[in-house]
Amino acid sequence: METPLTQYIKPDRLPPGIEDYKKAGGYSGTIKAIKEMSPSDIKTLVKSSGLSGRGGAGFPTGVKWELVPVDANGNGYKYLVANADEMEPGTFKDRYLLEGNPHQLLAGMIIASYAIGAQKAYIFLRWAYKKAEAIIRKAIAEAYDAGYLGNNILGTGYDLDIYIHSSAGRYICGEETALLNSLEGKRGIPRTKPPFPAISGLFGQPTAVNNVETLCWISHIIEKGADWFRKLSLTGEGGTKLYGVSGRVRNPGLWELPMGTTMREIIYDHAGGMLEGYKLKGVIPGGVSTDFMIESQLDTKMDFASVRAAGSRLGTGTMIVLDDKTCPVAFIHSMIKFFAQESCGWCTPCREGLPWVEKILASFENGTAKYDDIEILEFHTQYMAPGNTFCAHAPGAMEPLQSGLRYFREEFVRHINEKHCPWR
Repeated sequence: METPLTQYIKPDRLPPGIEDYKKAGGYSGTIKAIKEMSPSDIKTLVKSSGLSGRGGAGFPTGVKWELVPVDANGNGYKYLVANADEMEPGTFKDRYLLEGNPHQLLAGMIIASYAIGAQKAYIFLRWAYKKAEAIIRKAIAEAYDAGYLGNNILGTGYDLDIYIHSSAGRYICGEETALLNSLEGKRGIPRTKPPFPAISGLFGQPTAVNNVETLCWISHIIEKGADWFRKLSLTGEGGTKLYGVSGRVRNPGLWELPMGTTMREIIYDHAGGMLEGYKLKGVIPGGVSTDFMIESQLDTKMDFASVRAAGSRLGTGTMIVLDDKTCPVAFIHSMIKFFAQESCGWCTPCREGLPWVEKILASFENGTAKYDDIEILEFHTQYMAPGNTFCAHAPGAMEPLQSGLRYFREEFVRHINEKHCPWR
């Protein structure tokens, strides 16, 4: 039996239903796409808009769709999967979209499915998002009743069904091939690539996996055009972005801002700056699997290219602020402990290396670390670097550690010299 929506949200706080969404112009892009455009036209338009994946990798969305073969193999099925797992610590942007406007996601999924020729689509949802699940189930039912899902959508002859899959709750399932394994009922571990999901994905069929924020843009791009989308940005990367800030700031939260808004503006203008008595020491720019940035880099534009040039990654665009009264070693230790716990255990560097790094970091905190341990930690950042592991889990875990050793090395040395954590 499905849980009533009112258990999770008050009646006066419900997100817009399908009629309210349509009154605001919702589904107009969907109608235009499936009635007036060919799949090729849609892919070309999305490609020219410059929309990049908002899940962290930043891969061009139109290019990803073009990789899906026009003619499916096997039984003829193709699939679209919306990645709504959102297990990255510090990241809460997709939840905002899922709970605030579910029909926006469905409208984008219908267009994306039509563009790649998918007949089935799945929303791979984080297990803990019970409120979001109830909201989305209601929206899907409304979409079926209105003729936007099911057989012969709006009389076009196009058929599409959308299903929700509540995940088992493992971080590794944010990696798209581990997600597909989990969706098939298998152990959530990454697959060997190639073949890539566009060729052999869900159940061995061509599949496109897109982030929720990415898909929420599609209907707007179809309706208003590629040039409109590009002009929303402050840089060459089109659109706006959901940026988040957590930590000891005055106004932690989430904001939709032009792509390329500086880190300084987001933290000090929108998040209100640091709480009284605290100073900014460092920032994780896009979830815990990204390198630290420091105060001298706050004028970096928050887009994929600019953050990469500054030595980190935009990731999800949801920042975690490290203040001067929080121990950076303990901060990093907490992140590595999470990654060690969430390793799928498939490859040796990740399975054995992450727990060992966590143990060494614990020794800094309990006062038993030696100077050689810093070199051992540095060795592991190379041992688990990209190309040395089966997937990006361990390399992502090493990013805050390698940058922490670079920017906060004297704090590591203090732990050794004083034989305890100086912040305790």
